[in-house]
Amino acid sequence: MINKKWDIVLKEEFKKDYFRNLGIFVKSEYKNKIIFPEYKNIFQAFRLTDYDEVKVVILGQDPYHGIGEAHGLSFSVQEGCPMPPSLRNIYKELYSDLKVQRKTTDLTSWAKQGVLLLNSIMTVVKDSPLSHKGKGWEIFTDTVIEKLGEREEPMVFIFWGSYARSKKVLIKNKKHLILESVHPSPLSANHGFFGSRPFSKTNEFLRQHGIEEIKW
Repeated sequence: MINKKWDIVLKEEFKKDYFRNLGIFVKSEYKNKIIFPEYKNIFQAFRLTDYDEVKVVILGQDPYHGIGEAHGLSFSVQEGCPMPPSLRNIYKELYSDLKVQRKTTDLTSWAKQGVLLLNSIMTVVKDSPLSHKGKGWEIFTDTVIEKLGEREEPMVFIFWGSYARSKKVLIKNKKHLILESVHPSPLSANHGFFGSRPFSKTNEFLRQHGIEEIKW
């Protein structure tokens, strides 16, 4: 359904009533409304980054809700779309931190290196942020975070903003590194996101544990 190892790890989750009900709801929404991302891209983050390949998790809340933007990866938008303000600030911090200058809005290259770009709520109605809140996605993605948190191989969880930071209680294994700050949105970036250096801190942690660093 998603990717070989994810299908094994989440096998029991797919059988639960809430997930079946979520599937029915989502299919109905796609049939009757304009929903993002495209149906085929809902689980794109999992296809690009299998369970055993995850080195870093960057958690977003829900997909971008404008036409052509969302493609199943948190904070990433498809080429040709204007760069969202939060992503622009992420790139400012990346340049300040590592002197890496990115121009593409598509973060697929991160995902292919082991960065799970996960949205807590994985679908959204056009122009209606948080429209699929409370429909079951949060139960599913909380389980994903818990399953990753149980892994023995160390990884980094990056939580930006109060919503994402509330998820750190799901991670029980102290081997993992949790990096948290305010959200990179223009409303909060100047209050602790800028200067937080998540990219260099992530690579330093990976390097210390003999794991290949991310080419941000």
